[in-house]
Amino acid sequence: MVKVFLVAGARPNFMKIAPIYAEMKKYPEWFEPIIVHTGQHYDERMSKIFFEDLKMPKPHIYLGVGSGTHAHQTAQIMIAFEEILLKYRPDLVLVVGDVNSTIACSLVAAKIRYPETRNHPAIGHVEAGLRSFDRDMPEEANRVLTDHLSDILFTTCSDGGKNLAHEGIPAEKVVFVGNVMIDSLVQFLPLARSSTVLDDLNRTFSERLREPLQEKAFALATLHRPSNVDSSESLSMILEAFAEISRDVPIVFPMHPRTQKLMKGLPDKTRRAIDQNPVLITDPLGYLDFLFLEQAAKLVLTDSGGVQEETSFLNIPCLTLRPNTERPITLTEGTNRLVPLEKEAIIDFAGKSLNGTVKQARSIRFWDGRAAERMVAYLEANRERFI
Repeated sequence: MVKVFLVAGARPNFMKIAPIYAEMKKYPEWFEPIIVHTGQHYDERMSKIFFEDLKMPKPHIYLGVGSGTHAHQTAQIMIAFEEILLKYRPDLVLVVGDVNSTIACSLVAAKIRYPETRNHPAIGHVEAGLRSFDRDMPEEANRVLTDHLSDILFTTCSDGGKNLAHEGIPAEKVVFVGNVMIDSLVQFLPLARSSTVLDDLNRTFSERLREPLQEKAFALATLHRPSNVDSSESLSMILEAFAEISRDVPIVFPMHPRTQKLMKGLPDKTRRAIDQNPVLITDPLGYLDFLFLEQAAKLVLTDSGGVQEETSFLNIPCLTLRPNTERPITLTEGTNRLVPLEKEAIIDFAGKSLNGTVKQARSIRFWDGRAAERMVAYLEANRERFI
């Protein structure tokens, strides 16, 4: 029996651990999966509803660290995680993605030594090898450091393996399994299509809309990266671009609670532009409602890595408001395009996507809904490496 900690901290992590947990539960004689929620995203709209939508149990262990600066949050996770490692003694710690919880738990697992054996638990990184090559991104530091601490590196695409080889990570540590986030999408898309979120939005924003929202007649927007939302100047520029675009197509914009607070400090000009045009700002949505909107949108504007992947699988045009991406396969094989962070460029790219030739996605290997199956099969076949 292999005791496995599945570590999640922020909303993008939940979609990645859900299929792994479900697959491990098929083999109770092999695995004891334990969900550890660090509490990095703790708001019910950012956390609890995702567990419900993904049909996961309540986390077995909840650290409740909350928000804070990168240093404070990382430190609090490390302190709390060390205590539960010593209490539960897992054989394997699986971390996902590139958030603060990812690096914090990897560092603790790498440095701890169980008293009986003087060994630390094996560390597995799900979504290893992704690189933006932009060290100004906090997530890039998390990715690189986690990969170099890990014993098993599960990659989503071929360029992940190439990046790891370039950094000198031994090939025997790297396992190409595919994209577990797509596993969740494949499983829950049929259920998501029964969502009533479009009707709910039409009721809520009836006075703001010239006509009701319909599938393939609206755009969907998400923003969360500090470079876009923490600066009043950047956020104002993007929102004014959205206001201009919404004259052609309404924009549904589920907004992070922190960004909603920052909206209050924006210039009157920006807030008037939003109020006078159909930029429909909502609270964060659950996974199923968001997935419905994503597959129904005519265009998605985002700075999220996961959304770049999902839109590529769904063949929905995606404009990424960033100078780079750690997921270049979404540019070469998917529907994604990088957009310069300038108002006129955002408006121009959106106009071309809405009215011009739409980029078509190609099938990406192992983005097929079976990544967790391949991962769990590998772990069972190679248990001697981490027990």
